[in-house]
Amino acid sequence: MLKFGVMASGSGSNFKAILERIRSGEFQAQCLFLISNNGNCGAVGYAKDYGIPVFHISGKTHPDGAAYEAALLEVVDRFDVDLVVLAGYMKVLPSSFIKRLAGRILNIHPSLLPKYGGKGFYGMHVHEAVIAAGEQESGATVHLVGEEIDSGRILAQGRVPVLPTDTPESLAARVHEVEHQIYWKAIRDYGKCLKG
Repeated sequence: MLKFGVMASGSGSNFKAILERIRSGEFQAQCLFLISNNGNCGAVGYAKDYGIPVFHISGKTHPDGAAYEAALLEVVDRFDVDLVVLAGYMKVLPSSFIKRLAGRILNIHPSLLPKYGGKGFYGMHVHEAVIAAGEQESGATVHLVGEEIDSGRILAQGRVPVLPTDTPESLAARVHEVEHQIYWKAIRDYGKCLKG
């Protein structure tokens, strides 16, 4: 069975969607931990509801950069996970963490990468840029995490039309729906490849 950990900073809607697929039996996997840099976020509430251990690791809990990196690695080393899944994690991962887990960290981004990715393109900023550019479609991309932001190998994409009446908020809502459909499948499929 695939074993994974999650890192999240926000509402946790993607985290919840993944957990619901596991609970329904559609996704044969086990989430072993949640790391969050925001101890009061929605993702923490979902983890507690599902009995998943939560680790609050942030600049507040670990002001020293080296201690912060060591704390992240300690959690990953304690739990023997196949993958680490980023579900709205809003901090840049330390390079030591990425190197330790090379090819085993997945992220979902709210655009059709390589468009609208990289520094400054996160959350509502992405949808604002898509609409401002007059794009006809947008969507979500599941990709491996590399040293450069949003640059890793693309594993899956889901597309939505950009409507003439769209606001960043309405577009974000449609992209979120696609994220919830594709992320768990990409984790499942990539996990199968990893485990042979």
